[in-house]
Amino acid sequence: MSLSLKIKAFARPSVLLVAALTLSACATSQDVATRSNGINDPYETQNRKVHAFNKGLDKNLVRPVAQGYGVVPVEMRNTVNNFSENLGMPGVAINSLLQGDLRGTGIATLRFVMNTTIGIGGFFDAADELKIPAHDTDFGETLSVWGVGEGAYIELPVFGPSTQRDTVGLVVDFFTNPLTYNTLDGDAELIPPTAKGGAVLNDRERFSDTIDSVLYESTDSYSQSRLIYLQNRRFELGQEAREDVDPFAADPYEDPYAE
Repeated sequence: MSLSLKIKAFARPSVLLVAALTLSACATSQDVATRSNGINDPYETQNRKVHAFNKGLDKNLVRPVAQGYGVVPVEMRNTVNNFSENLGMPGVAINSLLQGDLRGTGIATLRFVMNTTIGIGGFFDAADELKIPAHDTDFGETLSVWGVGEGAYIELPVFGPSTQRDTVGLVVDFFTNPLTYNTLDGDAELIPPTAKGGAVLNDRERFSDTIDSVLYESTDSYSQSRLIYLQNRRFELGQEAREDVDPFAADPYEDPYAE
């Protein structure tokens, strides 16, 4: 067993314990601390500092590298995205099962099997060619299905916008994905994170106009990023951010929740 694998095995119970403790706070904060304007952001001062760090990281590193990555043929970039997505399918299957979604569990499992075999390790989306529908979920959604509130808004270093619930989900997803505990030694262990990094860079390049407009053209990039994340996430989970707010009618550079 490699040293990194031993560390992962040792860390797993500790991380899950921390996740459980965080969950207890998350469950109560949704009902107690939610502001009337639909945004629960008691850590805004700290979040803005993290946002400034993330913005600087994007400006000085991520955006330039993504622009350079954009010269790689789109077909090659898409194969990296396919490979990274396929690595996450076991986790999607587990979360679907935890949510009681047997159809989703079957789809995720079938996609993983088809893409790993016919798709040559996941570099090609054979499942899509076979008309197997796409499916995605995570432990944050699992917690939502279980009735856990989203908790406070948090901006994480590097990872960006999140909530208490989704932060716990991010940690648990890492440690519950069977592919996290690989037995590969040496450079082979770098394959999953490298593939994920390539997928992130590809997405940054694909959506550069939208991301740049939010980060560098809006009057308050923090508020705008927070609003977009919460609206999109609540929409994904079948929730409504606020019934009397039409996100499509608002000024894209104005926070409709601002007091």
